Amino acid sequence: MSAIQKFSEERLMKVLLAPVISEKATFVAEKNEQVVFLVMPDATKLEVKAAVELLFKVEVESVQVANRQGKQKRSGRFNGRRNHTRRAFVCLKPGQEINFTEEAK
Repeated sequence: MSAIQKFSEERLMKVLLAPVISEKATFVAEKNEQVVFLVMPDATKLEVKAAVELLFKVEVESVQVANRQGKQKRSGRFNGRRNHTRRAFVCLKPGQEINFTEEAK
C-alpha cells in the first residue's frame, strides 16, 4: 500500500501551502538536493511525503519538518506577533527534481 492511499486526496491537496523560495532554500536545494515547502501546522511527515508525490509525481526519500516561531513586532505602542509557520524540507531521490521556474501548463 502506497503512502497516497492512506490519506484522502482532499486532505493531501491542502497540506502544502507554498514553496519557500529564498536564499537559504536555494542553498539547501543545491547542496542537499532538498526542496522547502510551507505546510499546514498540523501536517505530519507522512502526509507531506504523500502530498509531494501526488502533486509533483516525484519520489521522496525523506522529510524533515521545522516549526518556526513568529517574530514579535511592534507598531507604535502596540505589540503584535507574526504567525507561526511550519516548514518541510523534502529530500528527493537521486535523479528527481522539482522546477518551480517553468510555466504551469
